Amino acid sequence: MTTYQLVGMLKRTDRLVQMQATNASPAKQKLLNAALALFRERGYSDTSVDDLCRAAGVTKGAFFHHFESKEALAVAAIQQWNEITGALFAGAPYQSVADPKERLLAYVDFRAELVRGDLPEWTCLLGTLVQETFATHPALRRFCGEGIEAHAQTLVPTIEAARKQYAPDAEWSAEGLARHTQAVLQGAFVLAKAMNNPQAALDAIAHLRRYIELLLPKPRKRTK
Repeated sequence: MTTYQLVGMLKRTDRLVQMQATNASPAKQKLLNAALALFRERGYSDTSVDDLCRAAGVTKGAFFHHFESKEALAVAAIQQWNEITGALFAGAPYQSVADPKERLLAYVDFRAELVRGDLPEWTCLLGTLVQETFATHPALRRFCGEGIEAHAQTLVPTIEAARKQYAPDAEWSAEGLARHTQAVLQGAFVLAKAMNNPQAALDAIAHLRRYIELLLPKPRKRTK
């Protein structure tokens, strides 16, 4: 399956939510879906419990039956986000690319392909929440940080294999480059929001691709 076909099938992260199998009750799942949408659209502080109940079509009694607070719902939403996006990336086309450098570049291309639709539909829940809550809600900061780091770690084996093959004398580490990819992506989302223009994100991702190509040059042909 090509990247285009995958994105055409899923299109929006919201559709991944709808496709996810869950054991949650209907009301609980509706609240989780509402949280994933509203927190990305409005942010944490500007989304009230009333807003979440209204979007989910449930009562406040149902809300507090499943979650003791808005923060508790946010933590559950982060965990669901990590499950959904983890499944998306685990099954993405770049995973089947044999050459590690090309696989890493295909990952970057895949991230560009996901820039579709309105800004809240493709920007990251974790980055959105942590920017707003890192100083006031340590639990959210911790869970967001763990999610971003866990995704970065999925890239480390590919980067290390590419480094050994294409830049064996490089002083940079696979872990450092993996985290750098996430720094660029999260920054790209912020720029896109600030400029209200997805192209800002696409430009940043394109520069990330060029940077990786510079770090992993083609081996020079040996002269006799």
